[in-house]
Amino acid sequence: MATLSATAVQADAAASACWIIAPGRAELLPEHLPPLGDGEARVRTLHSAISRGTEGLVLRGEVPASEYARMRAPFQAGELPGPVKYGYINVGRVEAGPAELLGREVFCLHPHQTLFQVPAHALLPLPPGVPAGRAVLAALLETAINALWDAPPRMGDRVAVVGGGTLGLLVAWLAARVPGCRVEVVDTLSGRSDLAAALGAGFALPDDAAPEADLVVHTSGTAAGLGTALRLAGFEATVLELSWYGSRPVALTLGEAFHARRLVLKSSQVGSVAAPQRARWSHRQRLALALSMLDAPVLDRLITHVSPYAELPRVMNALARMDEAMHGLGTLCHRIDYPPGA
Repeated sequence: MATLSATAVQADAAASACWIIAPGRAELLPEHLPPLGDGEARVRTLHSAISRGTEGLVLRGEVPASEYARMRAPFQAGELPGPVKYGYINVGRVEAGPAELLGREVFCLHPHQTLFQVPAHALLPLPPGVPAGRAVLAALLETAINALWDAPPRMGDRVAVVGGGTLGLLVAWLAARVPGCRVEVVDTLSGRSDLAAALGAGFALPDDAAPEADLVVHTSGTAAGLGTALRLAGFEATVLELSWYGSRPVALTLGEAFHARRLVLKSSQVGSVAAPQRARWSHRQRLALALSMLDAPVLDRLITHVSPYAELPRVMNALARMDEAMHGLGTLCHRIDYPPGA
């Protein structure tokens, strides 16, 4: 590995980071970076993004105490329920570190912070053709890839994706690329139909969705959505559950035809590489695969909202309140843009 310059090793630096001070309350707080250590890189953030599912639960204090350790983000500071610096979608440019990374745009599973330093091996350079602004989708695309490793659609399958948020639409985009697959996104927002079509999928409101699906993927985060997913599954089909509800109870009807149709209800979670691939794929390889697949310009349509870093606490506090004025029903990926030299 290339050695660091004496200036880079000795220089302290100041930064700013977003902390969840208490449930429903986020603030920008100063950070001090010590001199860069051997094997580390210093990165100036260009963009981060908010995971509305997981970060929303953290913001609202809805993570069960039993899950605090499992829910730790890779570079989290503080402890759940707070104060905590939480997040895992960060794209930046390397300012100091190994020579082969200097000046490179990279993805890192790091919280929202203007300048940070991590072991160099924690950074993944962006592939050619993947712009930094689109690379914020990598973490959710990685989740979608892992989901379809857990329950892969087969050629000719009918696939229903219940929940047309960012994750659900990425799952639909991947499944629609399987030859012969007919994919239908099911959501309560009819405005998602054009986007579903652009991604190669059909669209239906819940009451109009086609039954007898070979695979149903649920991402809506609601009990009603999960009920719809079970209703759409065909005989001996799999319903793959990607929603995580935190401490919220979920009422689910497992009577009716659930047993007679011999349905499989299966969970998928990105913290572990899906079992069929686990012996041959690492987390880093899976994330690199996700980054490599972000060269499709159509995916820019999933980034529906952009705010400057200075507004991040207001955006996160609105998400905690489910404030429609800031985080309305039309929001998919909300990207945060950082000013140069912030």
